[in-house]
Amino acid sequence: MYSFMGGGLFCAWVGTILLVVATATDHWMQYRLSGSFAHQGLWRYCLGSKCFLQTESIAYWNATRAFMILSALCATSGIIMGVLAFAQQSTLTRLSRPFSAGIMFFASTLFVLLALAIYTGVTVSFLGRRFGDWRFSWSYILGWVALLMTFFAGIFYMCAYRMHECRRLSTPR
Repeated sequence: MYSFMGGGLFCAWVGTILLVVATATDHWMQYRLSGSFAHQGLWRYCLGSKCFLQTESIAYWNATRAFMILSALCATSGIIMGVLAFAQQSTLTRLSRPFSAGIMFFASTLFVLLALAIYTGVTVSFLGRRFGDWRFSWSYILGWVALLMTFFAGIFYMCAYRMHECRRLSTPR
């Protein structure tokens, strides 16, 4: 059980760090504009070496920002539940800490999937046509890696929960 929780905690830490870095950085997309390189993120866009805040309130950016923030919050609360799962003090018998941590990581995975799906759909259909020479950049890729890490953290914690439940049911009372 502890090896699954340890693996889950490792994946959770890496996934949460990647979520925060992906959300905060401004390299989601790179493109050429008037012959010079430009890149943009969820909060800023940069033309050459000058960066500007994205002040216009566009729905897909707001949705992507909100889902990325919710994902990071769920992952952080999953880490807290995962660390508390090592304590083994059952204050609530109906609520298992490894199970709760696993659910939080699956919720985090769902939120980051929604954020990346929205951003991908709008970028490919609208911005891809607007900018001829463009590509997704490393912040966007970190978001997909974070999705995998939070998903595997959820899997590890669910396996730990199942092991704990099987042991609890097999021990005589």
